[in-house]
Amino acid sequence: MNAVLSPQSLVPPASPAIAALRADGLVKTYGSITVLSDVTLDIRAGEVHAIIGENGAGKSTLMKLLSGHVAPTAGHLLIEGEPVEFRNAVEAEAAGIVLVHQEILLAADLTLAENLFLGRELGRGLLVDDRLMNQRTTELLARVGSTAQPRDRVGDLPLAQRQLVQIARALLDERKVVILDEPTAMLANDEVAALLEIVRSLRDRGVAVLYISHRLDEVQALADRITVLRDGQMIGTWPAAGLGQRDMAELMVGRKLEMLYPHKRPAVSGAPILSVTELSVDHGRQSASFAVCPGEVLGIGGMIGAGRTELIEGLMGLRPSEAASVVFNGREIVHRSVRSLMDAGLVYLTEDRKGKGLLLEEKLGPNLTLQALDKVNPGTALDKRAEFSCLEKAVEAYDIRVRSPRLEAGKLSGGNQQKLLLAKVMMADPSVVVIDEPTRGIDIGNKSQIYDFIDAMVRAGKACIVISSEMPELVGLADRVLVMRAGRIVAEFRGSEINEENVVYAATTGGRAEAGEYEHDRSDSNNRTG
Repeated sequence: MNAVLSPQSLVPPASPAIAALRADGLVKTYGSITVLSDVTLDIRAGEVHAIIGENGAGKSTLMKLLSGHVAPTAGHLLIEGEPVEFRNAVEAEAAGIVLVHQEILLAADLTLAENLFLGRELGRGLLVDDRLMNQRTTELLARVGSTAQPRDRVGDLPLAQRQLVQIARALLDERKVVILDEPTAMLANDEVAALLEIVRSLRDRGVAVLYISHRLDEVQALADRITVLRDGQMIGTWPAAGLGQRDMAELMVGRKLEMLYPHKRPAVSGAPILSVTELSVDHGRQSASFAVCPGEVLGIGGMIGAGRTELIEGLMGLRPSEAASVVFNGREIVHRSVRSLMDAGLVYLTEDRKGKGLLLEEKLGPNLTLQALDKVNPGTALDKRAEFSCLEKAVEAYDIRVRSPRLEAGKLSGGNQQKLLLAKVMMADPSVVVIDEPTRGIDIGNKSQIYDFIDAMVRAGKACIVISSEMPELVGLADRVLVMRAGRIVAEFRGSEINEENVVYAATTGGRAEAGEYEHDRSDSNNRTG
């Protein structure tokens, strides 16, 4: 389809008389702000119904209304045709509706089994039956493809494993409706494949699945019907068979989407701005040498667990490390720390924006200026006027969409949080920016903006290192790609060599494919929308 679709472009089939869950005219306001307006949809048993939209479109609000976490301002819910009101999420779960949150909502100090059965422990008489709970936990973890053990402490697990535990907890009881909010955002490819099979099995058992994702390939592979939200409004519902990924993207953003990635940049030349020699991290578990030049995007690819993040955290002084040399702008940096590297011109944008990047309970201004207080406040007193001025400029420059500049960072959508984090590290006026998973959990409109920010940055003479688990992202953005496996760089690709097949082959085998085996033009990726 070449034009942006209107709600009338495809006519959805007539709704059945009774749906597993129906939303009728749902409205949610906070004070004078309307965040969701007049949403009506039905969620049918034995169907995967996808909800898509940009960050801030109202998806999370809708999920909370459907699952009892938030009460609607107007409108109502029906379960199998009967009106129902939930005072809280516990009542919704008792009625068979469960929401698996995008955020990790587990007790870090408890074991997996204790988290799964928290508040509904299995017992023998007056005693808790730990053996039975561990057994059931083992079965559920296997079902969702987790390699963790029942007695593992949640706080010791990587984010991907914690997400699988949340999904396992949702499947502990029989459900009528399962709502999955960005369930694969932190999962590796094999874990994603296992989850998609779980979703299909739920559908085959007659469960209604509401699936929210920014990964349009997943939506296309799973969904029976697709509902699009934009700016709190319901744009329409369509049979999934009638929508391609580009159609979905254009409905989400409300305009024709010509190209997701920037045009290819000219090849760079000249001396590296950053040169790292024999960097050894975590006592040799990761080891590499690499360099990046001004005007270049250097991609670092590999499977989850390959050591990409650990390598960069070692470079930044966040992990135990040593190096033969780290040379920045011709000067060797001996004592590496986040502060010393930032002062030199190297900054790092973490993959964990909620846990490590932003102070979610603080206002936007302090978050923005935290790493550049000396520039905003040259004296000893905090200059609130200067801070607010910096925030106004950042909001405009990075298109951070906020209802009020006095909001807490945690109340921003994921895409706007990421743009705030990017604005924060750019306050230091760096020469090299390292970005770990730049668009994880971000809608396609914000993705396109962040890609444009990166492109403008390197065209202005800066350098950018991008770590990404999304192969199309590496192919579309990078001028050069390093592939890691088991803590080592196993391949380097340039120009037309950069394609998904080459990167995956190197990441999974540790070697390069034979010359000419894969001949895909990199320009193909410029037309991709997800």
